[in-house]
Amino acid sequence: MTDGDAAEAEAAPRIEADGDADVSARAKPLPRQLPIVRDESNLIPARMVNEVLYCERLMYLERVQGEWGENEFTVDGQGVHRKVNEEGKPLRQTGEATADDERREKDDSEPYVARSVWLSSEKLGITAKLDLVEVDGGAVVPVEYKRGSKPDMPEGAYLPELAQVCAQVLLLREHGYSCDHGEIYYAKDRRRVPIAINDSLIARTLEAVVRIRELCAEGVLPPPLDDSPKCNGCSLVGICLPDETRALANVPVDVPDVDDDPVFELGEDPWGLGGGLERPVRRLFPARDDKLPVYVQAQGAMVRLDGERLIVQSSGETAKETRLSNTSHLALFGNVHVTTPVIRRLMDRGIPLLFFTYGGWFTGQTTSHDSKNVELRLAQYAATQDKNRCLVLARGFVASKILNCRTLLRRNHVNPDPVALSELKHLTRKARHADNIETLLGIEGTAARRYFGEFAGMLKGDAIEAFDLDGRNRRPPRDPINALLSFCYSLLAKEVSMAVRAVGLDGMLGFYHQPHFGRPSLALDLMEEFRPVLADSTVIGALNNGVIQSSDFIRAAGSVALTQPARKRLILNFERRMDQLVTHPVFDYRISYRRVLEVQARLLSRLLLGEIAHYPEFRVR
Repeated sequence: MTDGDAAEAEAAPRIEADGDADVSARAKPLPRQLPIVRDESNLIPARMVNEVLYCERLMYLERVQGEWGENEFTVDGQGVHRKVNEEGKPLRQTGEATADDERREKDDSEPYVARSVWLSSEKLGITAKLDLVEVDGGAVVPVEYKRGSKPDMPEGAYLPELAQVCAQVLLLREHGYSCDHGEIYYAKDRRRVPIAINDSLIARTLEAVVRIRELCAEGVLPPPLDDSPKCNGCSLVGICLPDETRALANVPVDVPDVDDDPVFELGEDPWGLGGGLERPVRRLFPARDDKLPVYVQAQGAMVRLDGERLIVQSSGETAKETRLSNTSHLALFGNVHVTTPVIRRLMDRGIPLLFFTYGGWFTGQTTSHDSKNVELRLAQYAATQDKNRCLVLARGFVASKILNCRTLLRRNHVNPDPVALSELKHLTRKARHADNIETLLGIEGTAARRYFGEFAGMLKGDAIEAFDLDGRNRRPPRDPINALLSFCYSLLAKEVSMAVRAVGLDGMLGFYHQPHFGRPSLALDLMEEFRPVLADSTVIGALNNGVIQSSDFIRAAGSVALTQPARKRLILNFERRMDQLVTHPVFDYRISYRRVLEVQARLLSRLLLGEIAHYPEFRVR
């Protein structure tokens, strides 16, 4: 909160009394014994009245599915509300008598301000936390704080804000107060605007309450707005995906067969959406996240908290630090100590804490409460019990993976074998028509053997002589390339697991990878098509550019592992790949690969909730 914001917040609750005295600092309880009821599930918050009039889908996402997102506008709004949301003295309950009642009655005759007043009414079915209530004798005025500027309109505010203030006025009247109007304080203008309460506005407000109850009872997520400017600046736009959902909802149920796909040779979007939409899909969310991950792999290192900074101390080394506000997640390898205050602060901030074995195997993560979107998890559980739906999704995952492997060979192989490319194309067709998961597993295995048989041909320069690959092997990897692949696959599993959990899906319950103890099956499903694009390409780039040398490996007991310095360099290369901007093959806008993972996970959730008919595969061109 800047000094200017603080000055605006302080200037807002000013009461013009005798002598123009500023009594804003005297935060006192209201003079009546009000029943303070916190937000009960059967009561509608006044904030939701605002949102249902602004966008019914926004209201449903927050109220029913429990979604929430931050952006610059919500953070700015929190700064504006920080001062006004300070708790005042507790309100007296009915029948509460004290020895200083006479003094209270005298004080109540003077104008004063009460902050953060929470009122509820069973009769109205509304609850609200009023930013500020001004009391002057028998009259009260609620003041709602808004971060922006006053709109240029005679009413002083748009309908959603008018209805929110009206709901507050109705609550005050329900509790016996004389309240003829409300006010909105616009922090940017440092200006207060009176809001008239008339019968028309009251009727519209009560209708909005009824509409909220109807939407909640229906249990169906309202459709997104159609090319609406309201989506610009909405904090939930990255969760809602309005344009993407609308575009995919218009895809015909009968998907064209790959044999008839005119662009199949290039591995492009089978739905024909990329670049061919009547109206372009807007990218309404940031292309990449400016926050960076923190990896700690020094054994015996300690991670502790110092204010808003993470301090990493290793034996014999200078302590390193990073700001929490710049941290996307914290990844620990092996025996790294982390203090309880660090864990608590990370959970409060929604920053995942991820754990790997010393060898690089991803074991799990610690976050705050799981997503509140119960509807999505129920839909996922139901879908996993439908063998046909599982098979349809699994076909897409495997076919897309094979095509991306084929594209990687065409891009990087010095002289790709036409027979190998033809076989991979044929296996893709077979995957599209597989009768069951077991057959699909066999097709994937055959494609993997053919692909990795050509893998060494993508190496260039000194890497050709220094490295060789004799098929895929793991647990433990027996050659340097397999050691690199296994480590990058572990890093990718971490990234997809975070995306899946952020969306609200159960990462342990997959469609292609069947449930198995301790295995993040859904994360493995979604990462299939990204293995060649993100992990394999990272390995090829690291070897061809000399980032990894033959001396960077430890060989023991028939297994091969990376040294710690080499692993650090490989992590850096992987992170650069994740941060790289790429044109989405379906929506034709540029976003980072890390953002792509989240978009794909959210589109899967839209499929499970019945908003779109097909999962849009991510196929590189």
